[in-house]
Amino acid sequence: MPRATQIKNHLPAVMIAVAVFLAVIFAYRSWSETSPAKLAPARAGLPRIVLWAWERPERLEFIDPRETGVAFLARTLFLRGSEVVVRPRLQPLQVAPGTSLIAVARIESDRAAPPELSAAQALQAARAIRDLAFKPGVIAIQIDFDAARSERAFYRALVSELRRELPAAVGLTITALASWCLDDDWIADLPVDEAVPMLFRMGADDRHIRLRLKARDDFRPRICRESLGVATDEPVTGLPAGRRVYLFHPRAWSADSFQQSIKEVRTWL
Repeated sequence: MPRATQIKNHLPAVMIAVAVFLAVIFAYRSWSETSPAKLAPARAGLPRIVLWAWERPERLEFIDPRETGVAFLARTLFLRGSEVVVRPRLQPLQVAPGTSLIAVARIESDRAAPPELSAAQALQAARAIRDLAFKPGVIAIQIDFDAARSERAFYRALVSELRRELPAAVGLTITALASWCLDDDWIADLPVDEAVPMLFRMGADDRHIRLRLKARDDFRPRICRESLGVATDEPVTGLPAGRRVYLFHPRAWSADSFQQSIKEVRTWL
């Protein structure tokens, strides 16, 4: 067969091979932008034990920053009509030098003036949260929110926009209802380093979730298998080992309350 004829006959196969190659490259690039491999460097700096420091005076100089970090409420956002009203932290926070800090942004919807949940409002909220990344010592941002089904598209847009706006070295985490990590996994593909299952103040789902944990039923989404959120006044059994533990204390932390809590926590790590 003449060479020209051979090349002509093989052109369709060559074109198909090139198309498949380009499709694979495109898929890989899209996957890598939110894959665990890309997010790992931001996550690697997070300690295995993290204390939540809510809106009250906290003195946490007693912690060892090599083992324990602090997630502090840094700002509260109120979604009101078309606006995002921002309230900064009003209480003092003192930590040991070198402590890894996670700046927490709490988001609430105004029931008297329900939010529009527009794209512009999501962008405004994302940028108000983004600014926390530039506070001294902050290595990650955490968003704490309650999302009704009608609000999920808004929060998905907000988280996606925030991930794009944050420096690559800054981690992004969210808190999550335990039910979101079991049967209702709408958060599974959010571009975050971790979703922290909140295993306290669980309301009507409390008994069901505790039974699932006791039966060693693990959380479904990958992002829910990085960490646990527990409270010192609500013991939980059947917790999986090897996860980062976020600790909530209903009162201001002290060296004594920390030491009492940490004994059990170390058995899970």
